[in-house]
Amino acid sequence: MIIIGLIAGGLTSVSFIPQAIKTIRTQNTSGISLTTYMLFTIGVALWVIYGYFTEDFAILLTNLITVIPSLTILIMKVRNSFK
Repeated sequence: MIIIGLIAGGLTSVSFIPQAIKTIRTQNTSGISLTTYMLFTIGVALWVIYGYFTEDFAILLTNLITVIPSLTILIMKVRNSFK
């Protein structure tokens, strides 16, 4: 079962990387919802904490990978929103 969890989590985690790359390259965050990315990033961070305390490697690892591009996009969105 851990293999299925790692594959599922890996696919969803990797899906955020193209958006992060595009956002970094273009510096355009106008089409991104601040509220959505804020709630999503907080949720993913909480999944990381949950995975740590429950010792669920698949949840911990995949959400740790997801939080990096998500947080990158969120930081850029916040910076661009207050310029």
